[in-house]
Amino acid sequence: MRGHEILRRALPCALILAGAVTDSVAANSTGFDTPAETLEALRKIHCSLKDGNAKTFWWHGKAFSRVPGEPDRTLFQVEGMNIRQCGPLEDKPGAVGFNLVSREILLYKDPITGEVLRDWQNPWTGKTVEVIHVSNDPVNGKFTDKDRNGQPLALPFSVRGDQWWLTLTIPLFYKNPLGGDFQPYVCGMYQATEMFNYFGNLSALQDASVDSVNTLVGWARMSSWLPWMEMGDRAGFIYFHTAGQKLKSFDDLSDTMKAEIATNYPDYTEPPPLDDDRPNETSWTFFRKSLAEQ
Repeated sequence: MRGHEILRRALPCALILAGAVTDSVAANSTGFDTPAETLEALRKIHCSLKDGNAKTFWWHGKAFSRVPGEPDRTLFQVEGMNIRQCGPLEDKPGAVGFNLVSREILLYKDPITGEVLRDWQNPWTGKTVEVIHVSNDPVNGKFTDKDRNGQPLALPFSVRGDQWWLTLTIPLFYKNPLGGDFQPYVCGMYQATEMFNYFGNLSALQDASVDSVNTLVGWARMSSWLPWMEMGDRAGFIYFHTAGQKLKSFDDLSDTMKAEIATNYPDYTEPPPLDDDRPNETSWTFFRKSLAEQ
């Protein structure tokens, strides 16, 4: 699946950089003026120029509700991780770019105590439901020197002093994986907006001797209610506001996340293999599988 398809479908987002989905932009002051230079910078941000060098991203924040006629509520604390590695595009002979393979988790936690939730009492319905945390495996992408319109790849970098950043907003509108064939006629389409910010040191990104750069990330999302909340067609939506970074190592994850991985997600200590060709998982496809197993 192409990089822009991942961003269009992934939930929450895998923090996979949206440069591959943008239209071409004018040359920027970072010095990454060619598609090859842009790809190299993108790979250093995402993972590493060294094939198979695993990198871990971590982020945390809160999730809120917005319902017409009532104040917003803090529903959850959230904490996420994504473990990934990059390698060559072996299945695309002659293509210039790289392959990224990853797994990701997003935990829903008590808004006050921060305890990882196992069930949740819906304040609108009064029903207690099982919490289904995000555990998407895999979330992969292929990045080439062309954007989705076939134009030379470029990224909308901004620069101030020795800092670079990217600000990207991605509206999503597609057929809900949980719905039927008549969604366009009965308002069953899935609608959301992903908002990304990426920050880092410009000198490090430009340094040819550096294979991977520290990256600070911000992720916000507005979307329909989560499927396990059992909200049906109730008015309103959920939104997330988070921040995080690329870690020095997997061991720098929080104790909470490492305990969850050890107990419930043992495969998430390392990324998928570089030749992983499985279809991408999303929260919606995972939820559908969970329903089928009940």
